[in-house]
Amino acid sequence: MNANRYVAFLRGINLGRRRPPMSQLKSLFENLGFADVETFIASGNVIFSTGEKDARSLESRIAGHLEKSLGYEVDTFVRTDKEVIKMGRSKIFPEDGREGITIHVGFLHQKLPGKIARELAGIRTDVDEFKITEREIYWLCRVRTSESKVWTLPEVKALHLPTMTMRNLTSVRKLIAKHLS
Repeated sequence: MNANRYVAFLRGINLGRRRPPMSQLKSLFENLGFADVETFIASGNVIFSTGEKDARSLESRIAGHLEKSLGYEVDTFVRTDKEVIKMGRSKIFPEDGREGITIHVGFLHQKLPGKIARELAGIRTDVDEFKITEREIYWLCRVRTSESKVWTLPEVKALHLPTMTMRNLTSVRKLIAKHLS
């Protein structure tokens, strides 16, 4: 079998009552027949290998299995190792790496429609900025993310953005260093 390496980014894991042990998540992925399963920090990042090549099919299969096993819906966003490595190496914003700058990446199931992508990219505040790539939204925040009000702005709410899960780009880079390098 020619194994492909993937990362599943799970939404809402380790929030509220949704706190399965990472060992349980690992077992649930192994139950699906995946190999080399590893978890990274307790926020729903699972690295695995499989001969399957269709990431959308993997998202659906994993989400269904997790919902059946855990008793609640778990939105699942799958990326290839190459896609994740490319994210980590990219410098989407010139301020990347500067003190006080946080960059988050939001994982989507599919590319945003052009009009919505353009409108979101056009929303800027003194502390927030967005860039959109294929199936990701990059959010630069110049204050603590909890202090940003960008997600409550009427123009952001009016976009009715699809379900996504966000990760700090620093965490993505640490995941790459530990599991994909």
